[in-house]
Amino acid sequence: MSDEEITESPTVAAQLVATLQVRGETVATAESLTGGLVAGALTAAPGASKVYVGGVVTYATHAKEELLAVPPAIIEDHGVVSAPCAEAMAAGVRRLLGTTFGVATTGVAGPETQEGKAVGTVFVGLAGPGGVVSVQLDLDSSQDRVAIREETVEAALALLLEQVPREEPRLG
Repeated sequence: MSDEEITESPTVAAQLVATLQVRGETVATAESLTGGLVAGALTAAPGASKVYVGGVVTYATHAKEELLAVPPAIIEDHGVVSAPCAEAMAAGVRRLLGTTFGVATTGVAGPETQEGKAVGTVFVGLAGPGGVVSVQLDLDSSQDRVAIREETVEAALALLLEQVPREEPRLG
């Protein structure tokens, strides 16, 4: 990440960390194509240790199955670059680390297509008390891998920030 992007990411991450902290909630990450960049953005924010529990990078398919309990049927029917896989990853890391929210990234950063899906096809999954959602990103395939990964981090943080206020805070 360039210095410019580093100052941009913690701003969203700092808002997210502050919001989670006020609400007494926690988050964990499950990353594939971002390789730990979402975790890095979150932990760069002040106060992250109060809300960020941890994360797993599951680049290989078998790691998604074994560590996050992504059902083999999802991978067989939809592939690892899919909304159902992103959702299962998010739910899996939430369950694994016992957090309020789990956020996951999976997709194709390039340089070649994967599972017949174009470079720039990305899915972000989010699991929380209100259920599981995902968004598909169709990023510019002419960008390099770094740009695709950085845009995915921003989208993951934005999705989480968007969803957190919709949840009622825990009482007690």
